[in-house]
Amino acid sequence: MNLSIDQAKSLLDELLAQPRNINENQWVVFGVPFPYLTMALDKIKGRKNFAIAAQNCYSKKSGAYTGEVSAEMLKSIGVTQVILGHSERREYFSETNAMLADKLNLALEYELTPIFCCGEPLSIREAETQNGYVEQQLRESLFHLSPEQLLKIVIAYEPIWAIGTGRTASSAQAQEMHAHLRSVLAGQYGQALADQISILYGGSVKAGNAVELFGCPDVDGGLVGGASLQAAEFSAIIGGLK
Repeated sequence: MNLSIDQAKSLLDELLAQPRNINENQWVVFGVPFPYLTMALDKIKGRKNFAIAAQNCYSKKSGAYTGEVSAEMLKSIGVTQVILGHSERREYFSETNAMLADKLNLALEYELTPIFCCGEPLSIREAETQNGYVEQQLRESLFHLSPEQLLKIVIAYEPIWAIGTGRTASSAQAQEMHAHLRSVLAGQYGQALADQISILYGGSVKAGNAVELFGCPDVDGGLVGGASLQAAEFSAIIGGLK
């Protein structure tokens, strides 16, 4: 929840003005607030491998849910991706794994690519129970899906304990959890399918650590937070993709 419309336009203009080569298998996705979706869609029109994501959608198809936004609404304006289960949504708005399963179903029904977030808070990390905690998030929100549906989902791992706390997650810790997530998927759906799922890292990704993080075998990209508000920083992170 940042920036005025003029500031958002300027940021996108500056980002899009940077010369860069995006490989066929890479995407740059801007997750913007609801009021700016149509503006952002216009900005990327005609650009290959750029997309716009909404930051959320509701768990019901339609109805008397004042203030909410449906998957159908997002689809109707041309949005192609939606972030679901972000740690802030879970923490501040009490979103549950069951609610997120409903959101995933609707996103897929309306042909939106869900970017499904999972991750553990500090208390879980300190208790060293993070693997089981995150596995439960996957099982309760994703494992009702068919293999074909799962292939349409992007997963983003957020070590909540390392975001804005002054604590830092190492690239080794990121790789360890990403490998665990992939093994959980493999146990349910098979290794071949698990290897096709993109798993992004969302723990304070910066220009200074992007190359190292993206070099990890099971880290397929980043879910960028505060650094995405700085054009030079965000451009450098995009440049770290290989």
